[in-house]
Amino acid sequence: MNDRLQAHWQTVYSTKAATSVSWYQPEPTVSLALIAACDTHRDTPRSAAIIDIGGGASVLVDRLIDAGYRDLHVLDIADAGLAVTRARLGLQADAVEWIIADITTWQPPAARFDIWHDRAVLHFLTIPAQRAAYFGALRSALRPGGFAILGAFASDGPQNCSGLPVQRYDAPDFAEALGPDFTLSEERRDTHHTPGSAVQQFQWVRLQYQP
Repeated sequence: MNDRLQAHWQTVYSTKAATSVSWYQPEPTVSLALIAACDTHRDTPRSAAIIDIGGGASVLVDRLIDAGYRDLHVLDIADAGLAVTRARLGLQADAVEWIIADITTWQPPAARFDIWHDRAVLHFLTIPAQRAAYFGALRSALRPGGFAILGAFASDGPQNCSGLPVQRYDAPDFAEALGPDFTLSEERRDTHHTPGSAVQQFQWVRLQYQP
């Protein structure tokens, strides 16, 4: 695990309210819409295995539980962020698998997930080797026919976040990075308004894994 990055995010979540950080959103509207659009060919619509990468203190897992999803997993490099969500969920937290890991070194169970969701982790991976490790984990973790839902700063979005540089993306950048085994099913642009009233442009894609 990258100790420097882990310490950075531990400090952020330990010293700032979850509702004050720049990436906070009271409702993960785009994420929920893109997840709902996935046809994972499972026995029931809510049986999809979903992993949220960098979930931290996001309320996405709360909303997925409310929607009836039951095979939920949240990964973050900082336990402090996950602790916020576990405390908020109370007894419902026991129904979620919580994973403390650096996504660039994590070894996922093979073909375990139907949906890989990531809002604003990938864009922090500015070194090619980091991105290669990330996409390797994604490929290993997804079942054939599964979906990758990725949201990152767009080409006209911020160049830095939380004191760190970022790699910006447009829809073709995601497709090129993942290669021909992934088919672009949907793309969206989203304007995020931070708690400090700044405006951030996000690019979203939903791609299906068809090896």
